Formats: sequence, C-alpha cells, structure tokens
Amino acid sequence: MRLSQMLFVTLREDPTEAEIPSHKLLLRAGYIRRIAAGVYAYLPLMWRVLQKVSQIVREEMNAAGAQECLLPQLQPADLWRESGRWDTYTKAEGIMFSLIDRQQREMGLGPTHEEVITAIARDMIRSYRQLPLNLYQIQTKFRDEIRPRFGLMRGREFIMKDAYSFDVDEATLKQTYDKMHTAYTNILKRCGLAFRAVDADSGAIGGSGSQEFMVLADAGEDEVLYTEDGKYSANVEKAVSLPPDAEPSSFTTYEKLETPGTETIAKLCQLLKCSPTVVLKNVLYQAVFDSGRVVLVLVSIRGDQDVNEVKLQNELTKLAPQYGGKTVLALTVPDADAQEKWATKPLPLGYIAPNLDDSYIKPPKPAPAGQVAANAVAPKFLRLVDKTAVDLTNFVTGSNESGYHVVGANWGQEFERPKLEVDVRKAVAGDRALHDPAQTLKTARGIEIGHIFQLGTKYSQALGATYTNEQGEEKPLVMGCYGVGVSRLAQAAVEQSYDKDGIVWTTAIAPYQAIVVIPDIAKADQVQAAEKLYAELNAAGIETLLDDRNERAGVKFKDADLIGIPYRIVTGRSLQQGKVEVVQRATRSSQEMALDAVIPTLKQWLSEPY
Repeated sequence: MRLSQMLFVTLREDPTEAEIPSHKLLLRAGYIRRIAAGVYAYLPLMWRVLQKVSQIVREEMNAAGAQECLLPQLQPADLWRESGRWDTYTKAEGIMFSLIDRQQREMGLGPTHEEVITAIARDMIRSYRQLPLNLYQIQTKFRDEIRPRFGLMRGREFIMKDAYSFDVDEATLKQTYDKMHTAYTNILKRCGLAFRAVDADSGAIGGSGSQEFMVLADAGEDEVLYTEDGKYSANVEKAVSLPPDAEPSSFTTYEKLETPGTETIAKLCQLLKCSPTVVLKNVLYQAVFDSGRVVLVLVSIRGDQDVNEVKLQNELTKLAPQYGGKTVLALTVPDADAQEKWATKPLPLGYIAPNLDDSYIKPPKPAPAGQVAANAVAPKFLRLVDKTAVDLTNFVTGSNESGYHVVGANWGQEFERPKLEVDVRKAVAGDRALHDPAQTLKTARGIEIGHIFQLGTKYSQALGATYTNEQGEEKPLVMGCYGVGVSRLAQAAVEQSYDKDGIVWTTAIAPYQAIVVIPDIAKADQVQAAEKLYAELNAAGIETLLDDRNERAGVKFKDADLIGIPYRIVTGRSLQQGKVEVVQRATRSSQEMALDAVIPTLKQWLSEPY
C-alpha cells in the first residue's frame, strides 16, 4: 500500500481525551478515531492489526477442534430471564444496552452469548454422540460502561472472540478447558506478548473454576498477585494467602476506654499503643438482592486486614435464597442518605461493635400477602466473621458508643461470635503463599484480554438444555465458555511495547512488516529503487508499505517510528554504493545492506520465532 493513497493522518500532540500511552499513540498514529464516548472507528492500519489478531485466534481455535459460527447481536429479553440474568445485566451491573422494538418486545444488544448458544444447543443437541462440541465466533459486543476510558481497553463497543463448549460431564469439560488454556497460551505467544494466566473470580458469568489471561503492563487496571516459584498467580479479586501472624494482646482485662477521635484503626492503635492485629473492626455494608430485599451486613475482620468486596459479594450470593433472591444487585457502604432511610438513630461510625443492636434498623412496612415490599430492609443485621478474626482473644473493638472502645474482649464472653464464618479478606503483596509459606506474594499490573470459565450446568439447567446419555437418561449439558478481547488485545500490545517515538509492534500483528521510505521523491534513483523494492518485497510475501508522499525525510522517519512498522528500508545516499539503510524498529539498530540482500535478510528475520 502507498501512503500517498492511504487514509493516513498523524498528530504531533497527544489528544486531550487520552490518558494512557497506548490510547495516545493509537490516536496520534492514525489507527483509531473517536466517534463517541467508548466508541471508536478502526481505521485502515488498525483494521489490519485486528485482522491479524483475529486470524491467530481463529487458527488456534480451529486447531483445538472448535467450530466457527456467527450469533445474533440482538437478543430477546425472554432468554435472559430464563437464565435469571436480565435484571443483573440491565439493573445491577447495568452494562446491557436494552430496547423495546415496535412490537413492544424487550431486546438487548449482546454483551455475551451464553443464553443464545444454550438455546441453540437445547434445540439441536439430542445425544451424547453429538458431544463434545465447541462453537466460537468473532464479532462486535456491546457493554454500556459507566465510565468508558483508555480507548479500546474499556469501550462500549468492541470486538471479541467468544467460545462455548458442551460436554457430557465435568471430566470431559476439564479436557476441553485445558485445550482452551493451551490455545490461549499459544495465541499470546504467537502475538509476541508477555503474559500471565491467573486464577480469577467468575463474576456475573458464573460457574466454578476460571482463569484470566493478563498481558503484563504498568497501565493495567488489574492487580495480579503471584509467587516467584511460578506455582501461584491470581487476580487480587480472587487471590488467597496467609495473613501475618497476630501479635499477643497486652489487654488481659475487659475494660471500656475513652478513645476520642479514633475513627480509624491507625489512630486507635496509636492511642492505645497496640498492634492492629489485636483489633476487631466491624465493617457495615448494604446489600440489595434481586428480590428487592435490602440486607445490612456487618463484617467482623481483623484490624490490619481489608474486606475484599468481590469475595463478600460471592458469599452473599450464596445466601440470596434466604432473602428470596438469586443474586446481589448492589453492594455498597451505606452513606448518610442510605442510612437515613433505614436507621432509627445515628450510627456510632468508627466505634461499631460486633453486637450492634438490631434496633438500629427501622421495622419493615407491611407488604401484601406473599410479597416482599420494594426495597424492604431485613429487620436484623446479617453478621459475618472473617477467618482472621475467629481466633482473636483479648481483642480491641468498638463499644457502639462514639468516642469509646473496649479492650480485653473475647468471643463467647463479652461478644457472641457470628455463626457465619467466611474468607473475605483481601490478599496483598508481601503475604505468605498458601502452597508454600516461604514464598511471598509479589504484585504486577495486568490487562485482562482473555477469560476462560468452567460453567458446569448453570445455563443448561436454567434453559433446559439436555442430552440423552448411553443409558438413555436425560442429563443437562455441561458447559464452558472462553472469551478473548480482540480489540483489547491489540491495544494491550501497544501498552506493553512502545517508546518515546511511538509504537513498537511485534512482527506477528504489525499492520505491515516493512516500510520503504523515499527520502526525496524529486530524486529519480531513490524513487526507482524504492518502487522496485516495494514490488519485490510484496511479491515475496513481505507485507510492505511505500512512503511515497511529498514530505520531508524527517517527517517520514518520524511517522515510520510513530506507526511502529518493524522494518524501515530507506533508499538514500547509500544507493550510490548499491545499498539501502535497513532499520529495526524494536532495537533501533541500523545497517547498510546490498539491494539484493534485503529480501532474503527480511525473510530470515521474519521467520525467527516470536
């Protein structure tokens, strides 16, 4: 392709809308153009990158035995109601674009396709002889992000590969899952990216085990905790570890002390000259279940630890049936406005004890027989104790009176220990690893570009998708799902590899592998040599651009660096000796090379393993 004929405009300054390097560079280099918040046009250079990423994904999925298809973007609400996710996606997380068509039917633009693919399986799979089956697609998805940011990293419209597998049991699902793990590993290796596969939370997708594939980059939104022995890595939302050992308490007698101005653990420990490991803090949350029931949750946890709200939400989801629901729509720390709706009197914030009296909650208003009143508040606190606080003795905690704490307290004496024991602490870098306490957790930032799930029978049971086994019994299909953000992967590659002058693409996904630059189009020998090289390189299968624009040489060199083409060939002064300059973008190494050596040399370089 000739740059003089391409839709190609570069910017010298960073766009004000862009926050991270990859977003700035893709805009500056003319790869993408913003159309609306979280909505971008993929311009010719970017489209070539996306096609290359898609082809690598396609080849690895096909090699793993998956079959490509294309599913509708427009999905009926009724399917999502069958799975129980319509309210979760349109109200709780609020990420689904929903609409009402002219026949007054509710529809949604697909953020994911579990319901659609399960409905297809329900209609078409009858026998175990049709299994295992793995279907995938590469297409546009839609998610109504609250705050779209970082360009293609968190957009409202994006390209994704999603696959869905159907097996006869958990054992064969695990085999399919392992194949997908291998496929994802191959995809990222072939793209030339540094990455890490980590244990992850399954979120609204559900299922049992899941793993995220993280491209390592300083601007990553996700924190990864891992051990250097390579035996453990997890997203911080899912990570587990051993907390530091608690120090012995110096308080041997139960006593109420005046502790003014100690709403924080740090201030309290400074005043009492004690370790936060002997403090029991009690954190109040407000959970809203899909039944409409509001529950006030009091979590007792050791003072040096923080609550992992993802883990807490998962624990509350398990308890949802007790409150007439299936899932948690919202989990928040209740602010003053929220407290005013249900509290009978001001809460002793910063001084709450584990036995905060239920009388703080206003009695529920009567509801029609057999119904739950909208936003009805459960009359009692749901009390949970984290494992870090279960064995505390002679601890310090609140007194339920502002300005006062108690010391030397014990479970079973001054306070009744909550019956529900949970693990909701947040693991942090420096913690000891569970598999080997000699290993400490390290931290890294990552960009999630892939997620694989063992769904089990969650969707097949909800939608009635079954098969007949060898014994003639009807069984629910056992499912897995596997996603790769194609457009996100492309930008993640830029975030991982750039320098002060621009993008540094790997050869596998660069829009073009080489660019021939004519320093001065007024010089016939430069033009003639460039045209000949351009034609021969493309004929040899080396994807090549020709910068034949009527621009200064310096502008062309800057643009070549900015757009990140792996190899730059310059038909300059050395033509008099029958040579051209060849520059490697990644290393900036430059060498003069005979004209007839250019193609074999580039072929050799391009054949080297990623």
